[in-house]
Amino acid sequence: MTDGGLGPDDGPDDVPLFEISWGREEVTNVVDSVTRGGYWANGPFVSEFEDRIEAFVGVENAVVFNSGTTALVSALRAHGIGDGDEVIVPSFTFIATVNAVRLVGAEPVFADIEDERYGLDPNSVSDVVTDNTRAIVPVHYAGTPCRIEAVADVADAHDLVLVEDAAEAFGATLDDTTVGTVGDSAMFSFCQNKVVATGEGGAVVTDDDDLAAELRLFRSHGRASDDYFDSHDTGEYRAVGNNVRMPDVVAAIGVGQIDRVDELIQRRRRVASEYADELARIDGVEPMADPDDGTHVYQLYTVTFAPDIDRDAVVELLAKNDVSSKVYFDPVHRSAYYRDTYDGPVDHLSTTVEVSSRVLSLPMHADLSSSEIRRVTTVLEEAVERAR
Repeated sequence: MTDGGLGPDDGPDDVPLFEISWGREEVTNVVDSVTRGGYWANGPFVSEFEDRIEAFVGVENAVVFNSGTTALVSALRAHGIGDGDEVIVPSFTFIATVNAVRLVGAEPVFADIEDERYGLDPNSVSDVVTDNTRAIVPVHYAGTPCRIEAVADVADAHDLVLVEDAAEAFGATLDDTTVGTVGDSAMFSFCQNKVVATGEGGAVVTDDDDLAAELRLFRSHGRASDDYFDSHDTGEYRAVGNNVRMPDVVAAIGVGQIDRVDELIQRRRRVASEYADELARIDGVEPMADPDDGTHVYQLYTVTFAPDIDRDAVVELLAKNDVSSKVYFDPVHRSAYYRDTYDGPVDHLSTTVEVSSRVLSLPMHADLSSSEIRRVTTVLEEAVERAR
């Protein structure tokens, strides 16, 4: 451990915030994709990954992209969101949720979160709807389903588009409903720390065939066909598009990951259960848990500190003992860019401000061992006592 920690300098190795769980199939698939020699930009693993996502989530269409951010931008664009439109978003989220709105020319409008699942508060959403509102983008925070059905009721009442930001919640459920199937569309992320990880990558899922067709056009220059490299002609270009395709080699990893996604989720839930048992002895540290009506997949393992605990001091003491942690999330409206460019009110975001000042995400991944969990919680317990 580093000098100034809670234990001896010759202590155990670092406990990272996350590690990627991979197996033989991911490696075999990548070798297969590479050695085919003709399908690096686009290939059969892309279609297979999309088919596997459709089957797992229970939707008609999955369209993959090179990142979750480009997937969300593409979804908003395909829904016709653009200049002059307002889109309701949380400030308690990764900044990409909000940036995607700006990237299509629309204006984000912040609503507050509720204090149990840390998703959009449906009442706050209702309060900020205006004549210019076109869409709502709720976030399923950390892998737990937000109050998506109540938010959907608001969307229906005002005839608004509902795009779920399910970047952190692949495999989460609400009653018998899979997260990502309530809205008009949903975005998933496959970034390296996600439940299903491909390094970078994302997908939009929807039952709307026309919307899926628009997404496929936009991700590949507006070209109607996917056989550009296999055809003698240049194809038909029907729209303005971009190049935000997922490479075949990345999709190859995704196929391997999704083949064992149930196992990955169960292992994360095992880690969360062991954490909860260990944390029960630490006063003032409240872990997130399964909602009564759903399943948490624990993409993040977030705890909330009591107000009398100095969260930043805990972070520092954990770091001195080689235990990683991270604040997910600082409010977007307090970032430098949005402080300078956002003109809307923020005084109604009291729960966002309160929650974001007290949350901390601890190491979480499918292969986290029981001894590592005990080490994290032992260090955390002493750090909390020092930080009161």
